[in-house]
Amino acid sequence: MAGRRRAWRTPVVGLCLLLASLTGCAGPSGTDAAKAEVQRVLDRRAVALLHHDEAVYDQTGSPAQYQQLRAMPLASWTYRLTGLHRGGGTATADAELRYRVRGYDKAPVTAARTLTLGRTADGHWYVAADRPAKKSGQQLWDQGRVAAAQGEHSLVLGVGQSGDELRGFARLADRAVPAVSQAWGTDWSRRVVVLVPDSLKGMAGLLGSPASSYRGIAAVTTGEAGGSDRAPADRVIVNPEAYAVLGDVGKQVVLTHETTHVATRAHTDAATPLWLSEGYADWIGYLGTGRTAEQAAPELARAVQDGHVPSRLPVDKDFGFSTDAVDLAQAYEGGWLACRMIADRWGEVRLGEFYRAVGAHRKRAGAVEDALKKVLGTTPQMFTTQWQDYLRTQLG
Repeated sequence: MAGRRRAWRTPVVGLCLLLASLTGCAGPSGTDAAKAEVQRVLDRRAVALLHHDEAVYDQTGSPAQYQQLRAMPLASWTYRLTGLHRGGGTATADAELRYRVRGYDKAPVTAARTLTLGRTADGHWYVAADRPAKKSGQQLWDQGRVAAAQGEHSLVLGVGQSGDELRGFARLADRAVPAVSQAWGTDWSRRVVVLVPDSLKGMAGLLGSPASSYRGIAAVTTGEAGGSDRAPADRVIVNPEAYAVLGDVGKQVVLTHETTHVATRAHTDAATPLWLSEGYADWIGYLGTGRTAEQAAPELARAVQDGHVPSRLPVDKDFGFSTDAVDLAQAYEGGWLACRMIADRWGEVRLGEFYRAVGAHRKRAGAVEDALKKVLGTTPQMFTTQWQDYLRTQLG
C-alpha cells in the first residue's frame, strides 16, 4: 500500500508512517524486506556449508551446526523460508530444509525447521539456532557431531560412535548388499545408508516417536512406499542398545534384513502384507547362516511343540512395536517360515516372483489371492494349510 502513488491513498500512507514511527510496526514492504534479508543469510549459510567455508558460515550465525555437519558428504543443501515471526531485535523463522547425501540420494530429503534469529548492532540478521520444527523428527546432526564411515556399498553416519564401530557397521552392510542382490536381483541401487545414533532415545528422536515404541527393536528402515527415482535413499536406523546384545550372526542378519527392505522398496506398497515383506527380509537375512528353523524361530517352535499351531498367517497388527514381545516374535517367525516354505516348495525364483506380483497389485484386496493363484497355483486356504503343516514338520 505504501508504494502506491495515487493521491487518494496519501492520507492512509501518512497514517501508516505515523503509526510505524510511534509503535515500531512495519508495513508489508518492511516484512518483505526482512524476509528477503533472512533468505539471503540462509542462502549464504548453505553455500558456505557446501564449500566447507567455515569463516563465511560463522558470519551467518552460530557455528555449532557446521562442526556437527562437516563430516557429512553433502551434494546439496538449501533452505526455503516459509514464515517469519518478529519480536523486537529477534525473530523466529519457519523454513523447509532440503538436502542430498552425495552418491546416495537421487532426490532431496525434506525437513521442517525452526530457526531462531538475532540481529547485530548494525541491524543484520543472523541464525542463532536451527532445530526441528514442532512435531518433526530430528536429523542426525541435531544429536551431536556426525562421523562417517564409507564402505564399498554403504555409507554409515553416526553420533557418539567410534570410527572402529562405524567401520564395523560398514563391513556388515557391505556383505549385506551383494547377499541381497544374489537373492533378489540387481534392479535396485545396491547401496545403503545406515544411521547409528548413540542411544535408543536418539533412534526414537530420528523417527519422531516415543522410545518405548522401539525398545528391543534392533533396527528399522525408513523410506517411501513404492519408492521411485524421485525419492531420497532409504535410511536404515539402528537402535544401538538392542543391536549391541546380538551376536555376530544376529548383527549380520539384522543388517541384511534391513538392506532387503531397501532393495524391495519399489515393489512394496499398500498391497504387500507385513508377513510377506518382513518374512522375505528375514528369509534373505538367514540365508547362508546355517540356522535351523527351530533355532531361528524359538517362540513359534515352543508354541507348536505345545500344540498351539497358529490358525492363520500373521496379520499386520501382529507386527506392531507395542505388541507383546512373544507375539511379535511369533509374527516375524511365522512370516519367515511362510517365505521359507515357498522357497523350499516352489523355488527361490518363484518366491521373488510372488513378492513382485503382490506389490504390482497396488491395492490390498485380492493382491495375495491373485499372486497365489497366478504364481504358485494355490489358494489362500490351501496355502495356510500347507504353512501349518510346514510348521509342524519344521518345528514339531
